Formats: sequence, C-alpha cells, structure tokens
Amino acid sequence: MGVGVSIFTITLGLILKFAIAKDAMTDPVDIHVIGVILIIVGGASFALQLLMMSRMQSRGAGDRDNGRLYNGDNQPPV
Repeated sequence: MGVGVSIFTITLGLILKFAIAKDAMTDPVDIHVIGVILIIVGGASFALQLLMMSRMQSRGAGDRDNGRLYNGDNQPPV
C-alpha cells in the first residue's frame, strides 16, 4: 500500500467509527469494530511506508557520479 492508500484507509475507518450512529445498524457485523480495524491497519501501513522511504533515501539506489547511476553491471570509467 502506498501512502495515499494508507491515508484513505485511515479516513474510511474514522468514518465508520465516528460518523455512523450505533443504532442505525442492525446487521450482525459491528461497523465500529471494522472502523477500528481499518484505522489500525492504515496507521501501521503508513508507518511502514515512512520507514521504507527513509531507508531508501539514506541508502540510495546506487553510487552516483556526475548525475549518472552506476550499479554492479555498469561501472564508471576509470
């Protein structure tokens, strides 16, 4: 999940938790519990996305030399 999907999941969970009256639902499924689950899943996904983005920025994708990207297959000229 991307950051946008995580924020959407959190928003959907908040809507299910707080915007729907408890007596409006007569189904066997508790909408408020589903809302809490979506909030937790969205929050965990958002935290993991931030962690992965910070690791990718600190590590980088490869060695850069004058704007060119070099990895194991193409080495810079000596």
